Amino acid sequence: MSTLTKESVLAALSKVQEPDLHQDLVTLNMVHDVEVTGEQVNFTIMLTTPACPFRAKIEREAKEAVMSVGAKTVNIKMDSDVPNDGRMRGLVNMPIRNAIAVGSGKGGVGKSTVAVNIAVSLAMSGARVGLLDADIYGPNTPTMLGVEKLPPPDGKRLIPAQAYGLKMISMGLLVKPGQPLIWRGPMLNSAIRQFLGDVDWGELDYLIVDLPPGTGDASLSLAQALPLSGAVVVTLPQLVSLEDASRGLNMFKTLEVPILGIVENMSYLELPDGTRMDLFGSGGGAKLAESTQTELLGMVPIDQNIRIGGDTGKPIVASHPDSVVAKALTEISQKIAAKVSVAALGGKNDIPISIVE
Repeated sequence: MSTLTKESVLAALSKVQEPDLHQDLVTLNMVHDVEVTGEQVNFTIMLTTPACPFRAKIEREAKEAVMSVGAKTVNIKMDSDVPNDGRMRGLVNMPIRNAIAVGSGKGGVGKSTVAVNIAVSLAMSGARVGLLDADIYGPNTPTMLGVEKLPPPDGKRLIPAQAYGLKMISMGLLVKPGQPLIWRGPMLNSAIRQFLGDVDWGELDYLIVDLPPGTGDASLSLAQALPLSGAVVVTLPQLVSLEDASRGLNMFKTLEVPILGIVENMSYLELPDGTRMDLFGSGGGAKLAESTQTELLGMVPIDQNIRIGGDTGKPIVASHPDSVVAKALTEISQKIAAKVSVAALGGKNDIPISIVE
C-alpha cells in the first residue's frame, strides 16, 4: 500500500468536481492547508459562498476521495471566500463584493418579504450581508426586522442598524412613523445616493437592495448609482402580475443589469388534507421564466407565519426554519449566491443552478 502524502491527497481531490463551476476543487484552488499525519488528513475547502447549495455534497465527496487513497481519519474545515463581481462602486467607500436588487413590476407581490428573508438567510449561512431598503415611499423593512431606530452616527456617516446578523438602512428609520414622503425624482435620487455614500456599510459579501415596485425614478437612480451584480424579479402566478413583472424584468435588461431569475410568491395554499389551492392561478412564474429565457428560482407558498413574522419583526427563515416556506426561501437564496459566484468567477448568469436533493 502506498504511503499517504500531500500529493496523493491533492491528486484524489482533483477528481472532486464543484457542481456549479464544473471544475475540480484543486484546479479552482479551493483546497487549502493540507496536513497529513500518518493516516489522518486535515484540510480546508474554501467555498465561493457560505450559502453554497452543494456544501454537504462537496464535503462528502472530498472525504470519500481522500479515504480512497488510504486515509483513516479525514477532518475537513468548510470555509468560504465570496468572490468580488469586479464592478467599481465609487459611491460606496467600503468594499461591497456583490449587489443584488430585488424588484417587481407592481406592489403587493411580497417583494420586501422575499428581499428580507433572502438577506436573513444569507446572513444565517455566515455571509456578511447588508439590506438597503430603497422603497422610499413604502419603507417597511424596519417592521419586518423588528428595528426601531438607527445607532448614533459616526461623525458624518450613518451607522446601519443590525438585526439577524445583517446590516440595514431604511428611510423608515429616518422619518417619523406615518410621515408621508412627498418627493419628486431629484430628491429620490439624492436619498438613494446618500444611502450608498453616507452609510458606513463596512465590508459586505452581499448587499441586497429592496427596490420600490414599478419602473420609476428610484429604481433607475439605484441602477445608475450602484453597479448591480444582478436582479431578482418577484411575481405572483396570476396573469396581471406576470405582465407587470415582465415590465420590471425588461427594465433591468434595458439598464444592462443581469437577471438572476424569477421568484413566484404566494404560489399556492396547502390545505389540512394535503391538497393545494391555487388562489392566484398557477404556473405563471414558470411561463414568465420560459418566455424571457430566465430561470425560475423558486416558488414560495402562502403561510400565515410569513404575515405574522412580517408584523412582529421575525422573518420566517429565522422563526420557522423548518417550514416549507422557509426552506423554499433558503433554497432561493442559495441559488442566488451560487449564480453570483459563477458570474464573478467568469461564468454567465444564465448558467442553470440546481439543488441537490
